[in-house]
Amino acid sequence: MSDSSTKCLIIGSGPAGYTAAIYASRANLYPILVEGMQPGGQLTTTTEVENFPGYPEGVTGPLLMEDLRKQAQRFGTDLRQGMVTSVDFSKRPFKVTVDDGSTITAETVIISTGASAKYLGLPDEEKYAGMGVSACATCDGFFYRKRTVAVVGGGDTACEEALYLSGLAKKVYLIVRKDYLRASKVMQQRVLKKENITVLFNCNTLGLFGDEVVEGAKIIENKGTDKEQIFDIAIDGFFLAIGHKPNTDIFVGQIDLDETGYIVTDGKSTATNVPGVFAAGDVADPVYRQAVSAAGMGCRAALDAERFIMEQS
Repeated sequence: MSDSSTKCLIIGSGPAGYTAAIYASRANLYPILVEGMQPGGQLTTTTEVENFPGYPEGVTGPLLMEDLRKQAQRFGTDLRQGMVTSVDFSKRPFKVTVDDGSTITAETVIISTGASAKYLGLPDEEKYAGMGVSACATCDGFFYRKRTVAVVGGGDTACEEALYLSGLAKKVYLIVRKDYLRASKVMQQRVLKKENITVLFNCNTLGLFGDEVVEGAKIIENKGTDKEQIFDIAIDGFFLAIGHKPNTDIFVGQIDLDETGYIVTDGKSTATNVPGVFAAGDVADPVYRQAVSAAGMGCRAALDAERFIMEQS
């Protein structure tokens, strides 16, 4: 255990955290970045990233994150493994505790802890965790080659995961609770044209079944109407793609959060309601949730932190 101090502490990695570190390092803020439980964030579980500027042929998520990490290191960012377990934003310098027992005091803090996948809340999800239930198709899709799987969700993420799995699995069900897909038009077209993807509209999952691993799902269609019916589908894998929960539990009572847990910023900057504390990326962005927008927000947060320190001196 050891104690450290810095002008700028960055909590969390990913595009927002690493970009903030690049800018903060170049501004001589000598930032410390605590990478969190998943260094590199959600993109480390993504295969091809085609829409991040500067990669005309596309790039894998892990490689993109490694490039950003190396760039932050090049300019002198103090990268540390571990998770922040508690924060004290009641006074400056701010104080945080890491899971190894060490503490860090900082003049400014940039929060870039991202968001985590949501689950339906079915008891069967926990029962079959690692035995057919997954929230990451690119992580676990390999295990379902030439088998039958289901993806839950109707947005871009769900369509992307269904398309990815369609290249591996024999058949993919896309379970959509509404009568339409929320995904972008191009993603909708790709899904609907894919021969081995079957979209189940107006459907919800009641449960999963199987002896030791997932063997099927019980589906209810047109719930609450005179057309309601319940049926089973035979599947080997069940993938969740229904959105994310911001990773803000440790900040409850410390800074303002909205009704769903996202950090509230002032709109014109990345500043939170606590002077000197800033937020960047998916943890404060329930709308765009893109790697490039997270990176841009990380840049803004570092510039905001630098300006704050200058004004305080």
